Amino acid sequence: MKNLSGRVLTTAVAIAMLTAACSGSGATPKADAGSYDKLPAEAGKPKAGGTVTVALSPGLNPNYIYPYEPASQNGGVIARGLLWRALYRPSSEGDKPVDPELSMAEQPTYSVDRKTVTIKLKDYKWSDGTPVTADDVVFSIALLKAAIAEDPANWSFYTPGQFPDGFTVLASDPRTVTMQLTKAYNPSYLLSMLELIYVLPSKAWNVAKDGGPHLDYNQPKNAQAIYKYLTKSSESQATFTTNPLWQMVNGPYKLKTFDPATGSYSLVPNKAYSGPGESRIDQIDFKTFTSAVATFNQFKAGTLTVGMLDSGYISQVDALKAQGYNVYGAPAPARLDYLTINFKNTTNNFDKVIAQLYVRQALQHLIDQPGYIKSRGVYNGAATENYSTAGVGSPYPPDFGTTPPYPHDTAAAQKLLTDHGWKVVPDGTTTCERPGTGPDQCGAGIPAGQTLSFNLLAANSPSYVGARDVAFVSAAKKLGITVKSETKAVNYIYENYGNTFAPAKKNEWAMVDSGSLYQAVGYPSSNTLFNTTGSFNLGSYSNPEADKLIDASTFGADPKALSAEVSLLGKDLPVLYLPTPDTLVVWKNTLSGPPSSFRSLLSFLYSPELWYFHD
Repeated sequence: MKNLSGRVLTTAVAIAMLTAACSGSGATPKADAGSYDKLPAEAGKPKAGGTVTVALSPGLNPNYIYPYEPASQNGGVIARGLLWRALYRPSSEGDKPVDPELSMAEQPTYSVDRKTVTIKLKDYKWSDGTPVTADDVVFSIALLKAAIAEDPANWSFYTPGQFPDGFTVLASDPRTVTMQLTKAYNPSYLLSMLELIYVLPSKAWNVAKDGGPHLDYNQPKNAQAIYKYLTKSSESQATFTTNPLWQMVNGPYKLKTFDPATGSYSLVPNKAYSGPGESRIDQIDFKTFTSAVATFNQFKAGTLTVGMLDSGYISQVDALKAQGYNVYGAPAPARLDYLTINFKNTTNNFDKVIAQLYVRQALQHLIDQPGYIKSRGVYNGAATENYSTAGVGSPYPPDFGTTPPYPHDTAAAQKLLTDHGWKVVPDGTTTCERPGTGPDQCGAGIPAGQTLSFNLLAANSPSYVGARDVAFVSAAKKLGITVKSETKAVNYIYENYGNTFAPAKKNEWAMVDSGSLYQAVGYPSSNTLFNTTGSFNLGSYSNPEADKLIDASTFGADPKALSAEVSLLGKDLPVLYLPTPDTLVVWKNTLSGPPSSFRSLLSFLYSPELWYFHD
């Protein structure tokens, strides 16, 4: 699997950088579902001890421990955020960028020109009792820069010339980090980047070989050597629990066991942890599963304490509640489900055809989001309409609000095509009969007789991915548009279909449905995703106006800049937007803790140090 470093999340890959906002737009009534939109209050008298068994999403088989896995790594990272804390913890409240209590530092302060950023660390300790210092933050950023120097794809949030390029960072004193920027960032955008900085032990890890001398990591050559040593060590799964490197942690837990065959692992409390949370639970067992069926069966057997419920089992919500489980669900914030469009695919002139905005508008009109949501064969009522890059309920909404720019309307789709020179033959073959670049012609590079035909590669999991794509293919056929749908393994899609990392295969795919993508809810910028030079611009979308707006939301100070970006991308259609499925969180009602700690599970952010069992 290509390293997505937290960008993509189908049901297979989790990211620990997101927050939760539960308000929705364009909501469709739930079908066949018990009530699950109310978050239970904290309850019961805490008692110490017990083991929490967590079901990891099917396909999520962690096999790496260093927090920044390289692009060549095929798998996920163990307990991201639980062994090593990020500098800032995303909030589970929709209107807050970070959780001040669970963050390792106070909010950054800025100079008037926003080019000097000061960060004050809280009193955290390493597992050997020594303090976490500003040097550890400097070290962590040096390693991130080393990773990018080796391969820009090692961090999917990277755009050349942007964070972490173009600034210096130093330890002003043991608890103060000072960043000097050559170009000011929007404070909200910069904070979303700092949420991705895992604080790593500079004194224990600044070596390039076992027992080697301690190196000055401020020298890029040394940082590169350290990075290579750490990533190489992380490939040795059999030593995850014995290698002293991985025992030096600042998070609430330490790794106890790891099964290389399955990716299942167990955590126990880090007794030296100095952050919030009483860590009353004795042990956290994370279990991997091969399918949603296997996970559901374990819920029914009562062997799981916490996990996610596939929406295909929405009709079982009331049964699970009767069995002693809490069930809570909502659209995960800043989650995007869409069909990725390949603007570089020249097969059958697809690049010329899809470059026409009216074609993309027509295709979006064919996507029946309300119908998909209601369908028992697609979402079973467990989803919400979404038509923007900001996701459902974002604090940075588009200017069209909750009204879709291109709602489901087959007649409107047909009119767009006929108005631009196409002869639409329902259930036949639609062709261009008026070539040219005039307002009533097909567009540049589209010859007479051109057909509307392309392929769509769909991930094999979860089930609603294939179901929604079948519905789209059927709708397209009714207008004489031929879409050849193929099912591929999620990992295969990740490895092969993305122009930023597999440009040689650009003509093998026209559209891809790989599941979903999550952005930072605190500031869901499309920087790297839809700017022309973005490292995660998989379909090679390019629009100078979008580049300008993304640049403004990244570097400007106007808080409304991001909404302008979101508005344009909702209308210009760099992708075709699909509904956002509800994420359904299930946990035993004998387990409790702050409601926010369970709401954050919508974004796969775990805080078991805040949980406890009760009678």
